Amino acid sequence: MSIKVKDLSKHFSSQKAVDSISFEAKPGRILGFLGPNGAGKSTTMKMLTGYLAATSGSIEICNKDILTDGLAIKKQIGYLPENTPLYTDMYIREFLSFVGETYQIENLTHRVEDVIKQVGLTPEQHKKISMLSKGYKQRVGLAQAIIHNPQVLILDEPTSGLDPNQLADIRTLIKNLGQDKTVILSTHIMQEVEAICDEVIIINKGKIVANATIDELKAQNKTNSLEEVFRKLTN
Repeated sequence: MSIKVKDLSKHFSSQKAVDSISFEAKPGRILGFLGPNGAGKSTTMKMLTGYLAATSGSIEICNKDILTDGLAIKKQIGYLPENTPLYTDMYIREFLSFVGETYQIENLTHRVEDVIKQVGLTPEQHKKISMLSKGYKQRVGLAQAIIHNPQVLILDEPTSGLDPNQLADIRTLIKNLGQDKTVILSTHIMQEVEAICDEVIIINKGKIVANATIDELKAQNKTNSLEEVFRKLTN
């Protein structure tokens, strides 16, 4: 089991952003993490990556506790936040080399080459990040998330701003990565979830309201529309 969350909560003053949630995510499975704006998705992801401390509860990643082995866990996680922080004055190769150096990657030049090809940045590889379209900046964000070959990938709105062709490429990339990694994917696009995800968690007002495969959710709610399931459980 790559990720095990138990009774996880996060309070901001009197507000319960995340309210005692528990779930597991397994290697070789892509888990869709869905919810309306303000439901607690990004807060949960930030706790999983160690960017936010939990108010209570526990997180285990790769059989390590985030409270006692936080640094070791971070080495096993690739994180793409919703608003990807990039050094826009750097060139693509320069930026990816910089990120790779923080992970002390061996054969870094070769690894940078591989990742650039993997995420489809080859046509833009000699440009500064500031010169890239939003879609290509998103690819740079994905590249930095996977450069150290992590066991766990946490992707917050990974296809935001992509055109239909780019969208298909990134979907394929995520599915391929999900064959041997644990992937948690947050998105508002239901077609994205149906195309990529094996299982789905829906969170609303800080609580998990569904945790099942897409087919199970549709059967439980007597509909063929995941969007209808989502609206029923979060309205």
